[in-house]
Amino acid sequence: MADDLTRAVNGVLLAGFTGTQPPPWLLDACAAGLAGVVYFAHNTPDLATTAALSDRLHTARPELIVAVDEEGGDVSRLQAVTGSALPGAGALGAVDDPELTRRAAHALGDMLAAAGVDLNLAPVLDVNSAADNPVIGVRAFGTTPELVSRHGVAFLAGLHDAGIAACGKHFPGHGATTVDSHLGLPVVTDDLATVAARDLPPFAAAVTAGVDALMTAHIVVPALGGATGTPATLDARVLARARALGLRGPIITDALDMGAVFHDPGFGEACVRALLAGADLLCLGTTLHRDDEALYRAAHAALTAAVRSGRLRRERVAEAATRIARLRGATRAVRPDAAAAEARLAQLGAEAASRALRWAGEPAPLAAPAAPVVVDLRTRLNHAAGRIATHLSNAVLSAWPAAVAADTVPDDGPVLLVTRDAANDPAERDRLTAALATRPDAVVLHAGTAASAPSARHVLLTWGTGRANASAAVAALRA
Repeated sequence: MADDLTRAVNGVLLAGFTGTQPPPWLLDACAAGLAGVVYFAHNTPDLATTAALSDRLHTARPELIVAVDEEGGDVSRLQAVTGSALPGAGALGAVDDPELTRRAAHALGDMLAAAGVDLNLAPVLDVNSAADNPVIGVRAFGTTPELVSRHGVAFLAGLHDAGIAACGKHFPGHGATTVDSHLGLPVVTDDLATVAARDLPPFAAAVTAGVDALMTAHIVVPALGGATGTPATLDARVLARARALGLRGPIITDALDMGAVFHDPGFGEACVRALLAGADLLCLGTTLHRDDEALYRAAHAALTAAVRSGRLRRERVAEAATRIARLRGATRAVRPDAAAAEARLAQLGAEAASRALRWAGEPAPLAAPAAPVVVDLRTRLNHAAGRIATHLSNAVLSAWPAAVAADTVPDDGPVLLVTRDAANDPAERDRLTAALATRPDAVVLHAGTAASAPSARHVLLTWGTGRANASAAVAALRA
């Protein structure tokens, strides 16, 4: 039987684990009051497997919160293998039909409910104001606070229609950054008036609309009172602004294994400082290629030591647990039919992807018997998505039997170039420059934002690399 302190500390942890079966340490933690788990793609190869996993975890602890990052588009866990049937926030914002966004999020929520998920770590409420942002981009609904607020609220409403709790992210706004917080510590140097007018309104709108939780960003924002070098996740003055918006539910940290906090101040110390700063639920992060049990035990040991020393008050831990408990009342018990949910999501996703797609240059459709050569110019791993998705290339290769993938640009025949980060990644930019110098007639399939699209004769904006994006791109190329 776990003692009271063990249970109290477990009650603020959102743990990751490896594989599709809960390891013994995780089941023990569930029995000892673990708050929740977060799924990643290696946990969720298909809906049936995910549903069975959720059932086993909920049997071990009925109050357990099962959470997942299922934004659609480039960031998908439940459909990582096939690519998301939803084109993602960037495409939904480009269409700018809030009712479509609501219906799409409802369908997405039904799929999550069918998989036994309680909490979606979405919508993204960042305003992507930096064209060379390496980590947000098409994950955001757009570049203005009005557009992001409109669709963030609609997405939230759709998830609630499906009985899924929603967590808006990444407070106080990751859209103006040019550093990926998975790798380093971004700093937003804009003044208070700019940050308040540009970045905060979507979070305020979501709180007013009843968002269940907010997730922090591992970014430094001095204008909000943040201490030099201290990310928002660990800064009480910044997190107090989330409470000032009226948020009653928990503040959830972004993954504490990310580069912005993992090495400095260190994982265990980051866990303690996040709770001291006002965060409530500590997302420990993905354990792929890491020792999942060791990560959990390091967090638990650091928090336990902080409570025993008096550095972290038991009242602060209890306050966090009270807020986390509100998440459990936000979800429904009835599980929808998985096949029907996926079919509905595919239908709405196809509509959104098709309506969002557009040529930024001259259209260049491919004839039916064409033999295009596909050259993927991307070099940078998408840390948010967990991979460099190949759905765009695969869709073209499937649609044109004579198509081939290559590493170099041929001298003749139709050429398709896949890009995403040329505005931010020097290696991709150099490859694109060389490719267009050789073949200025090449068609660029740009999976990033419109603002980051390269200057070329033929540019097709796909708004991401998910399955819906890829299918729409093929349809446009065939037109």
